[in-house]
Amino acid sequence: MIVTGASSGIGRALAERAVRAGWRVFATGRRAERLEELKRAVQGATGTLETLALELRANGAPARIVRETLARFERIDVLVNNAGAVAVGAIAAQSDDALREQFETHAIVPLMLTREALPALRHTLGQIFFVGSGVARIPVGGLGAYPPAKAAVRNMARIVRNDLRRDGIAVTYVDPGAVATEFMTRAGFAGPSPGIAAAPHEVARRIFDAVETRRSVVNAVPWQTAFVALGELLPQVTDFVLSRAPQIVGTAAITTTQPTTLLAPAESEPAPEVIPSSDSSPSFEEALAPHATRMRKLNLSSTFVASLLVPGRELELGDVALQWAGMPNKNERALTREVLEALADAGFVARNGDERYTAVKSPGEAADPVLNPGEIDEGKDTPS
Repeated sequence: MIVTGASSGIGRALAERAVRAGWRVFATGRRAERLEELKRAVQGATGTLETLALELRANGAPARIVRETLARFERIDVLVNNAGAVAVGAIAAQSDDALREQFETHAIVPLMLTREALPALRHTLGQIFFVGSGVARIPVGGLGAYPPAKAAVRNMARIVRNDLRRDGIAVTYVDPGAVATEFMTRAGFAGPSPGIAAAPHEVARRIFDAVETRRSVVNAVPWQTAFVALGELLPQVTDFVLSRAPQIVGTAAITTTQPTTLLAPAESEPAPEVIPSSDSSPSFEEALAPHATRMRKLNLSSTFVASLLVPGRELELGDVALQWAGMPNKNERALTREVLEALADAGFVARNGDERYTAVKSPGEAADPVLNPGEIDEGKDTPS
């Protein structure tokens, strides 16, 4: 399996899932350090992971990916065109380079990669995935050429499917829905709210399942797809609603005045008071209190931490970080370690080897020391 855009988000989650299921995966991405983190995450898995850090739009990149995959694995069964990027701003104000990057990354390069992989895919009767977006059907302003580029992806997936049907090659279009990854926050948007956003590992699971079923279309979050279809039928109403409530699709700016746990509290706000527990061991609130400021800044809710503490539950640091951070960076992994160690010192979890813990007791009905009074907790299950 070839997976592009594997250094974060859905691509990384899919590569990890496939390797753990015994697949041989060739993963590409721009950030070499993230690919190295992926390698460490799958150490000991039954499959094999090879990585290549490169810019997909570089001359000869598609041919190089196919060539090196075949050199290592001798065959290609699945190609997943997942890599993506967004250039923020009004589409008519985009630079030449930004416009080219959007269409090249999402449409042109995937077609080039598909072309290069075709001989190998014909031999294996393989499968090609094109990862689209809901904005392919409902254009959203402020994302530059990203929506029309994704519309091109949706269109070309259908054309490629018809072209390759006689070759026995399956072509699958994926609508991932609103996903809790760093994709939008890196662009300066708040991203989808936790109540809407899907976890990247859940989207990856649905893509991976489609390898067996060879489905033509995967709607990772069916209820979202239904609303998109309805919005497509009522364009004027949809445009009006999105202009008033951009947070629905995650395009509200992080710098807006709406309450958000991504922002640190003002210096004038008092620190939350922690009431000592009556027994000798620290309470849940006391255990987390030293880390409250960092938890707030990095959007790690103590509500989420409390949900982990089911007695007997096995906790692995990397898995926990993936659950709340989507695709954790160095700081997010470090905070996860600090919190788990604090819980271990307080007796809520037991250390069970390197970066592994077992939940021992539940915090019960505990107050949330991370949030100030009146502050809205928008990061209970998934990050923006």
